[in-house]
Amino acid sequence: MEYINLGRTGLHISRLILGTVNFGLNVTEEDAHAMLNHAFDNGINHLDTANAYNGGVSETILGKWLSKDKSRRDQIVLATKVYFPIGEGPNDGRLSAYHIRRACEASLRRLQTDHIDLYQMHHIDRRTPWEEIWQVMEQLVREGKISYVGSSNFAGWDIAHAQGLARERKFLGLVSEQSVYNLANRSVELEVIPCCRELGVGFIPYNPVGGGLLCGVLDTPATNRRGETRVRNEIKEFRPQLEAYEQFCRDLGEEPANVALAWMLSRPDVTAPIIGPRTMEHLDGNLSALDLKLEEETLAKLDELWAGPGGEAPAAYAW
Repeated sequence: MEYINLGRTGLHISRLILGTVNFGLNVTEEDAHAMLNHAFDNGINHLDTANAYNGGVSETILGKWLSKDKSRRDQIVLATKVYFPIGEGPNDGRLSAYHIRRACEASLRRLQTDHIDLYQMHHIDRRTPWEEIWQVMEQLVREGKISYVGSSNFAGWDIAHAQGLARERKFLGLVSEQSVYNLANRSVELEVIPCCRELGVGFIPYNPVGGGLLCGVLDTPATNRRGETRVRNEIKEFRPQLEAYEQFCRDLGEEPANVALAWMLSRPDVTAPIIGPRTMEHLDGNLSALDLKLEEETLAKLDELWAGPGGEAPAAYAW
């Protein structure tokens, strides 16, 4: 396993992050613990969850795994998120100081730990002032309940604005941004990735295989696939590219999912992609992508098949 600094911090994380969105939904607790053991044994030290994943069940499953061997806690980087509603009350969601504090305490209980290494805002909240958000995050750091703060689904200007205000407060601010990014969805190349690079914010892509779209869907039925209707619609939209892509992968002698993940790992601004396996077979396939080094001509062909936005803003759309 290779390790890399998370943005400008001194923290080292594995080049693959194990995402747990399927735990408690498509993956039973027993199978989840088996996957966690396998990932841990293969050097994955960054585990990602969220309080909104399956009503908190994902965090609970992860917490039970941690409780089985307490020595693991000091060997992993534990990440979770806050934003989405955890109840039906008027303050049970978003990023008010009131909600963040309560949500953090609840996550700590479910995860059976006394601290969260990376606490991520799951979505931008433009109705809560940054002074309020940074104040409560600073307090949680002082109390030792969180170590770093990250963002997810932020625009480039949101990241820049948040960092400017954090700097004024002499606070470290954001150390990572988690965004959707894959061969079929490259819009973050316009502004989010350049912003992260400039500010020293680690870039963590989720959905690296397009939620199943880049896993050989033309040859594999989408039954029991998470987001099945979405995938069917995307197959219609991208069929010509998918046909060419899957044939290209067959010519390479590689699985489409592994090629998509290897492409992601080859991107210079990607810190570590999040994988979300539903089976041990999926996990092993993801791990094998670490050894798949794509040649320059292969990367050029993939850019041809899945054209990005044309570069970074504004050069991508202006003279």
